[in-house]
Amino acid sequence: MEHFLGLLRIRVLRGVNLAIRDTRSSDPYVLVTMGDQRLKTRVVKNNCNPEWNDELTLSVADLRTPIGLSVYDKDTLTDHDKMGDAEIDIGPYIECLRMGLQSLPDGCVVRRLYPSRTNCLADESQCVWQKGKIVQNMILRLKNAECGEVAVQLEWINVPGAKGLPDGSTSNF
Repeated sequence: MEHFLGLLRIRVLRGVNLAIRDTRSSDPYVLVTMGDQRLKTRVVKNNCNPEWNDELTLSVADLRTPIGLSVYDKDTLTDHDKMGDAEIDIGPYIECLRMGLQSLPDGCVVRRLYPSRTNCLADESQCVWQKGKIVQNMILRLKNAECGEVAVQLEWINVPGAKGLPDGSTSNF
């Protein structure tokens, strides 16, 4: 247990205006990767605006390991078609966790992040105090695709026996 810091729950909520890869629609699913870990959502048939609401949980050993998100169209007889990809930058979220905030009113916005050339955000992202935890809601614009966005939510889970988050003084964020 002491070889990892904690768990990161990624709620893959929905896709918006995803690319058409079949005749009139797509059968999308999301693959989330971090190092050797590969987790995927369920497939939503014939829908370019799918609602997944799937929870995927990664074990985090190094905060610098990039998290990738790729959307695919599931095909039965051929290779799955790529519909776009994005990176999830957890640096700002981890900084919010390190603030050590407690007892804020539910719904209090801790930090706002904005789209830029250095991130995949499609719209303003917020780190919010919700039910005793900080969560980050984000809409990611897919790269390497003609269109499409994916809405996700991040939540850190402390695990007894894990290292936990190091203090911010040694961070490279």
